[in-house]
Amino acid sequence: MDVLSLFCGCGGLDKGFLEAGYNIIWANDFDKYAVQTYRENFGDHVVLGDINHITLESLPDFDVLIGGFPCQPFSMMGEEKGFMDARGTLFFRIVEIIKYKIEQNNKPRVVVLENVRRLSTHDKGRTFKTILRILEMDLGYKVFAKVLNSADYGIPHTRNRTYIVCFANDDAQFSFPEKQELYLSLQDLLEHNVDDKYFLSDKILPTILSDGTGGYKSKSEIDLKIARPLCATMAKMHRACQDNYVTQNSRVRRLTPRECARLQGFRDDFVIPVSDSQAYKQFGNAVTVNVSQAVAEQIKKILLDLGEWK
Repeated sequence: MDVLSLFCGCGGLDKGFLEAGYNIIWANDFDKYAVQTYRENFGDHVVLGDINHITLESLPDFDVLIGGFPCQPFSMMGEEKGFMDARGTLFFRIVEIIKYKIEQNNKPRVVVLENVRRLSTHDKGRTFKTILRILEMDLGYKVFAKVLNSADYGIPHTRNRTYIVCFANDDAQFSFPEKQELYLSLQDLLEHNVDDKYFLSDKILPTILSDGTGGYKSKSEIDLKIARPLCATMAKMHRACQDNYVTQNSRVRRLTPRECARLQGFRDDFVIPVSDSQAYKQFGNAVTVNVSQAVAEQIKKILLDLGEWK
């Protein structure tokens, strides 16, 4: 099945579909560093640029559209402006692409969208209802949606994300993949012989480990068994109530980019060609590979049952 990937980032969603046997024929992101990482690991089918400025006519035909469209407009980490934010309107660019393909008699068989957990409750649920209405009523898809946590799919990482799976075939009876038992802890994924630059200085340590200041208080814990959600701004080093810190050789340190990659399900052969700052951003924004693959395999089963897999 040929896949078109939007907002691909460093390729977490794509990697899961590749592992499940799909063929990514075209991918896009506007971040040049994310595209650098993607190209290094997946190939030259990735296109750098704003999807709003890429012509619909230039897009290849495909069977499946996947995309973790920008989450900041709906996230608690942002200002939750939703469709009032320019990034929020990128959902409508997805709609334009699908409508164009429908007009060309090449309606995608499946659409898979990923976003933050808050998407379903943003603006008292109105944003999510609008998205579902457009997918179902305007585009004619049978839609399934659920919040999935990375920790339920073999990765010691608390990361709840909304997955929306849409089938063009009304006979599709889809259920999201069952939870898997977690055998690993964050400590199992740690590197050894880590560069000294990742260890916290005695000067910054009290600030990092504090429970907050002023009106904001939150318990700062380190050495968690299951990591807190990785975020795109990890390079700034937030307090331990937000970021992940571990003790190694009797010293406290931040996670390395490779450890962040592991917490998103990327194997160690995944090349990280960018700076630490860019790597933290990419893995903080990434889709967990294990979850993506579980969803992709479940979709594949349905397509096989419907006789549509090719």
